[in-house]
Amino acid sequence: MGLKPKGREHRMQAHRPAGSTPDPIEVMAIGDAGTDVFLRLLQAEVLEGVDGGCRRLVLPFGGKVPFEPAETVPAGGNAANAAVCSARLGCATALLSVVGDDDVGRSLRSSLAAVGVDIRFVQVEEGLPTNRNFVLWHGEDRTILVHHQPYTYRALPPGGRDAPRWCYLSSVGEHALAYHDELAGYLEAQGGVQLAFSPGTFQLALGAARLSRLYRRTQVLCCNREEAARISGVASRKVAELVAALHALGPAIVIVTDGPAGAYASDGKRLLFSPALADPVPPLDRTGAGDAFSATCVAALARGRDLADALALGAINAASVVHSLGSQAGLLDAKELERRFELGLAEPARPLDP
Repeated sequence: MGLKPKGREHRMQAHRPAGSTPDPIEVMAIGDAGTDVFLRLLQAEVLEGVDGGCRRLVLPFGGKVPFEPAETVPAGGNAANAAVCSARLGCATALLSVVGDDDVGRSLRSSLAAVGVDIRFVQVEEGLPTNRNFVLWHGEDRTILVHHQPYTYRALPPGGRDAPRWCYLSSVGEHALAYHDELAGYLEAQGGVQLAFSPGTFQLALGAARLSRLYRRTQVLCCNREEAARISGVASRKVAELVAALHALGPAIVIVTDGPAGAYASDGKRLLFSPALADPVPPLDRTGAGDAFSATCVAALARGRDLADALALGAINAASVVHSLGSQAGLLDAKELERRFELGLAEPARPLDP
């Protein structure tokens, strides 16, 4: 069934012409956006972490490091990646974000509109530049240099009959702390809006207690295994214990990715494991794979798919992304994603004993 919604025929739509009436918003992605500039490092060293810890990218200090310009993604960042993914899968999608009043911001909005993302809620802030991230690409992985401009988020999603069915909240800079409280109040007032939460760096640093209202209001929480331990405060490596602690914060569905090892998901009644796709071709670049996985799962759930199917669809889209450079070039449309799903490219998620 791919991502076909229940009860009506699924149609992929091109970008709406100017002046047309927007469709009701199915998914509104919320978070900082910016241009991602990929730099391929020609000389670098990677040190493996101690006891499975974080690996380190080592560059000569005080020297010159050769690189090749590789790719520029005009509208990158977690929220923009999720918006592009959702729009490509046929969901009526909007982005709520802030950009600067500069050429970079204009290019960002134009590129989003070109793929069908509703940009009415992308605020332009004068006097500040648009975010630019630099992706140090080495081998199959990357280190991202990020900087969040001190934007002031002034807009909330629309309410009432115009409210989106889902909000997808991701990385927002540290200057938008108060906005999280405003968003929590909006969600508490709009009981019919579902929240998917994929915490970014600053939101992880704030801790679950500070964002407890958002966690209590979350329908789907998406994070990786290390983030799950950080959010829950549970040191155990046992996924069942991590998931139980995350459910205790409020989320109805918890999705925990574990890189090439696969992903886990729980709806509070069953714990599922979805293996990563077996692929004889080494990945080119893992940037955006996590965003593709999470956004695809949320889009599938928004269209009424079972959690096990959502995991399989997410795995297929993430596997496609890692074979293209950048976070968006490899994203599949609904027709191709459905075709690969029907071919059984992803192993069915299997239940685990909690």
